[in-house]
Amino acid sequence: MVKINEFLYEGDDLGATYNKDFTTFKVWAPTQEDVKVIIYEHYDDKYGKVYPMTKNDNGIWELELVGDYKNKYYNYIVKKDIYEVETPDPYTKGATVNGQKGMIVDFSSINPEEWENHKIPQPIKPTESIIYEMHIRDFSVHKSSGMKYKGKYLAFTEMGTKNEEGLSTGIAHLKELGITHIHFLPIFDFASVDEKEENEYNWGYDPYLYNVPEGSYSTNPYDGRVRIYELKKMIMTLHENDIRVIMDVVYNHTYEVETSPFNILVPKYYYRTDSEGHYTNGSGCGNEIASEKPMVRKFIIDSLKFWAKEYKIDGFRFDLMGLFDEYTVKEIERELREINPNILLYGEPWTGGISGLDEKYQFRKGKQCGMSVAVFNDDFRNAIKGDNDGMGLGFVNGGADLEREIKKGIVGSIDYDLDKKGFADEPSETVNYVSCHDNLILFDKIEKTNYYMSFEERAKMNKLALSIILTSQGIPFIQGGTEFLRTKKGSSNSYNAGDEINGIDWSRKTTYLEIFNYIKDLISLRKNSKVMTLGRAEDIRKYLKFIKSEPKSVAYLLTSPYEEDYRQMIIIHNANLKEIDVKLPLLGQWKVIANEYEVNQNGVAKGIEICTDSIKVAPLSTYILINI
Repeated sequence: MVKINEFLYEGDDLGATYNKDFTTFKVWAPTQEDVKVIIYEHYDDKYGKVYPMTKNDNGIWELELVGDYKNKYYNYIVKKDIYEVETPDPYTKGATVNGQKGMIVDFSSINPEEWENHKIPQPIKPTESIIYEMHIRDFSVHKSSGMKYKGKYLAFTEMGTKNEEGLSTGIAHLKELGITHIHFLPIFDFASVDEKEENEYNWGYDPYLYNVPEGSYSTNPYDGRVRIYELKKMIMTLHENDIRVIMDVVYNHTYEVETSPFNILVPKYYYRTDSEGHYTNGSGCGNEIASEKPMVRKFIIDSLKFWAKEYKIDGFRFDLMGLFDEYTVKEIERELREINPNILLYGEPWTGGISGLDEKYQFRKGKQCGMSVAVFNDDFRNAIKGDNDGMGLGFVNGGADLEREIKKGIVGSIDYDLDKKGFADEPSETVNYVSCHDNLILFDKIEKTNYYMSFEERAKMNKLALSIILTSQGIPFIQGGTEFLRTKKGSSNSYNAGDEINGIDWSRKTTYLEIFNYIKDLISLRKNSKVMTLGRAEDIRKYLKFIKSEPKSVAYLLTSPYEEDYRQMIIIHNANLKEIDVKLPLLGQWKVIANEYEVNQNGVAKGIEICTDSIKVAPLSTYILINI
């Protein structure tokens, strides 16, 4: 029996490596007794030409084909029992419809014009990031979007789009809002939609070919060149509009096991199994990838490096990062920083079930300390709004005795003092959010728990929740559309619910323009106030001090060391259904630049006079004052 762990390979040339005069194929398959390459001239060919490969001592099967095979298609053929099985290469960088054939890619012949030299946004600190989560299809598919390429990558290249009332949509909306990063739900090839069908829907957490763009978002899923070109065109356009791109990656499981190229080539190696050989299910999806195995770890890191280099991806969000072993995450961080020192890395510090990986090795919350990797802050999330899908209440929608938890989140979940100790060493290790694609969207959660209240009060709760996220230390993350009360009609798991539930209704921007403007102006204030984006825990302890306020409210003073900032700023979050009075901690005059109506960093917020000793704060609102 072959001992797989004795066969390791450290080269960076697995897959099909194209040259004008020859193409080299290398695949790691130490347990196979016969491997062949089949070449197809065109994506729709039913028959191809077969070439035998040669096995090396390190478990690598290799073939060099002389000639120009630019953008032609290929697969591997291996024996399974008495049959032969054809499979795409797990390392393939291109594919035809539904991943039926891999592709020998010549990127130089596909890249958009000026791709190699296009302008990439300037580096910023992690805490200066403002992340906006979006699904490719959701963004443009609604009739109100004003976009031509509905549901496609190219929608993100359309400039100047508007809704029926003339307000900006699409990329113009993103620029107007002021976000720094757009986080895309999976854009690699996933198996849960049929690319031949125009209107199938899924979030895409079902990986098939990890290094290939998803074809359903392209205008032609059959020709493997099109998805590559259109994805790069999208990324290039976003970059040129000063928006960085984060890729949501799912290296914790595959859509299926038996049909996975991993399992066809090296049965059971890529997956965790129990003592009886059964697949473990830490992902909740029927299997889990064994990141701790050397050639699995290598695949994950090779894949990430490919996306960072070839597609100029600015960051990665890791699905179920708790299924990664700690050493793999450290290696990912080290290798990606060599490519881009400013790359943004964050993920979910939990699993989807009981894992085959010992819990002491799992990348759980707290393991990120000192690693320049951030994790989603579910403690802060739950403190703000309550549980994800139930009737639990948080700070903004009626919960009590949550001030301490809110304060822990406000300081970036660092070790602030004896009363407020979080999981992070530094504020750059926490991603502060109140909702994401999973579970009820923010406004639907508030509607569920506060159905008996007025619509106006529920809208204020939505605005208050986002204002807490956008004024706290750490990395703020908002779910696309929550800035104008996006709803999914009460669906708590809309992964395959289709466009009617998931598509963004851009007319809501018109209806709730005041809320959009408030969030937009709050983002602008954050970007213009360095004291809101402190990068070190010691500075937070030094420059942020809480001040006394009534129950169900939190107030604090920020004293900035930066000359370009307001010298002193007070932020008050009032979750009460009544007005409260807050005594101001310092002498002098204070100007209110944000209240329940607006944020006006260059003047005085509507309806408020300059105050001295105290301030009356309206119900369900955030007030921001500056010392003058």
